[in-house]
Amino acid sequence: MSDGPQWFDEEAGPVVRPYALIRGRTRSSGDTFDLVATVRAIGDSPGELGPEQQLILRAARSPISVADLAVELDLPVGVVRVLLGDMRDHGLISVSSPSAGGTRSNERILKEVINGLRAL
Repeated sequence: MSDGPQWFDEEAGPVVRPYALIRGRTRSSGDTFDLVATVRAIGDSPGELGPEQQLILRAARSPISVADLAVELDLPVGVVRVLLGDMRDHGLISVSSPSAGGTRSNERILKEVINGLRAL
């Protein structure tokens, strides 16, 4: 073995590229999801789900945004969107767009962001 840097060891397990999780697809069968769209689990976990889908169902027991799911799973947003589309097609999750809940002014959203940043 060479003395160069070792990026992973045998305990790390198999390394799978994100696009392999979604079989090379770049879009799901439905609409694309906004980053701030809210995801909620509505179905039980069938046994044939992959680990990423199971993590989505666990995280979405309480409402969570698409962006937060991507962070939680440590996957690109595009991959998460395709996974969510597949899960919605199987009736496992519901996705609600922020515009469906009523309109909010841009000024109010900006004030909420500023207050959130100040709280950090």
